[in-house]
Amino acid sequence: MDGTQGNPEKDPLRARLVELEKQAEAGGGADRIAKQHEAGKLTARERIDLLLDPGSFCELDKFVTHRATEFGMADKKIPGDGVVTGYGTVDGRQVFVFAQDFTVFGGSLSGAYAQKICKIMDLATRVGAPVVGLNDSGGARIQEGVESLAGYADIFLRNTLASGVVPQISLILGPCAGGAVYSPAITDFIVMAKDTSYMFITGPDVIKTVTHEEVSKESLGGALSHNSRSGVAHFAADNEQAAILLTRELLSYLPSNNQEDPPVEPSDDDPFRTDDALKALVPANPNKPYDIKELIRAVVDNKHFFEVQEHYAKNIVVGFARLNGRSVGIVANQPAVLAGVLDIDASRKAARFVRFCDCFNIPLVTLVDVPGFLPGTSQEWGGIITHGAKLLYAYAEATVPKVTLITRKAYGGAYDVMASKHIRADINYAYPTAEIAVMGPEGAVNIIFRNELLKAADANAERQRLVNDYREKFANPFKAAELGYIDEVIRPEETRGKLIRALEMLKDKRQENLPRKHGNIPL
Repeated sequence: MDGTQGNPEKDPLRARLVELEKQAEAGGGADRIAKQHEAGKLTARERIDLLLDPGSFCELDKFVTHRATEFGMADKKIPGDGVVTGYGTVDGRQVFVFAQDFTVFGGSLSGAYAQKICKIMDLATRVGAPVVGLNDSGGARIQEGVESLAGYADIFLRNTLASGVVPQISLILGPCAGGAVYSPAITDFIVMAKDTSYMFITGPDVIKTVTHEEVSKESLGGALSHNSRSGVAHFAADNEQAAILLTRELLSYLPSNNQEDPPVEPSDDDPFRTDDALKALVPANPNKPYDIKELIRAVVDNKHFFEVQEHYAKNIVVGFARLNGRSVGIVANQPAVLAGVLDIDASRKAARFVRFCDCFNIPLVTLVDVPGFLPGTSQEWGGIITHGAKLLYAYAEATVPKVTLITRKAYGGAYDVMASKHIRADINYAYPTAEIAVMGPEGAVNIIFRNELLKAADANAERQRLVNDYREKFANPFKAAELGYIDEVIRPEETRGKLIRALEMLKDKRQENLPRKHGNIPL
């Protein structure tokens, strides 16, 4: 016996292990870490520590290095090679994570680096746990050429195969440019940090060269641009810490995989409490706006609504909440913005959210106050027919419990699209203020009684009489209730209890679509 094996401090193998661990944990070194902090950014390991429960992180492939030998790369190897990967827990539930390290080769992706990410993604789908990617990278590692590009494609494939199997969340906490953007784009949610993150296919310099447009990185692909203009991102957090805490909350609403039900949290909020404020929420004047978020907050547990894509297509509201402790997805027309009309952006936003909820067994609650689809040449030429069909397709295809409440207007094709009974909603409620018709009374009277109005001695008085008559006969929920299209006309103050009772009844719902490889949604 050589005497070293009993003394850890003199064991060369243990000493080598300690040294390699130090090198890996040091990343690009103290100077680059300092620059990262000066830029208002955390390091990869600091981000993981914030995301995961304390002490739960188990790192994989800590000593992996790149394989490149050209351009002097053989002498530039750092254990871990610019990405930290592994698994841990968030609120005690297993999550897989990768965090790109900008201090190592600018976070650029190599073949070995891509293999690390692919390994944890394969593990995540195998065991059924979410994947969270913390993105902060300069893009492909140019010194590796096509091997780097192949690495990106390997990741894209896994993003695609994991879609609808396990939740995938991307945090953009620095640059994400070129082909690298397609991995986050395939994932379910994108969280960006204001001022320090950006995404784009081609940067400002290339755009200036090709199109002669001048634009800053922030205007082109910053957090606010992608949250309010493009709709690419779902959340804009004030800083990295807020982005990571937001992600922890988002995960709390989601099941770990498509075979599980969403998590249930104990609730001390009375499931059958009434709210008298709801009696007067919907104005007597059908043309007067109101904020649908007031209704959402009034009925959900502890009045807490976790909104998704808050800054994009504000005429429709989507997000998560809990009803009697159970996670639900909420889709609601917003009368306070464009009268709650459906347009291209709103249709796309809601369709994607509906399909996500259906993938992961999250019941859907739909609040309807919609005057129709937005008219205009820009909408027609922009493909409102196709985009509106996406929302229709998403609702019709969804097999999760679906509960719909019409608060006021439900006109024309938009009535059909917004989770009507005819596209397999399970329970359809309406307030007494609901107006369910092909179109509004004024428009209907102008068409139906065109000739009578031309002959009338007092056209305005006759029009008003006919409008009132039409409203009494059709612009209410009772005709639809007679036909069974509305299951119950409810009192607004009882909304919370009615929704909870319906969801409780539906909790064991089982419904399957016809066998197929997959549908052909009108993309």
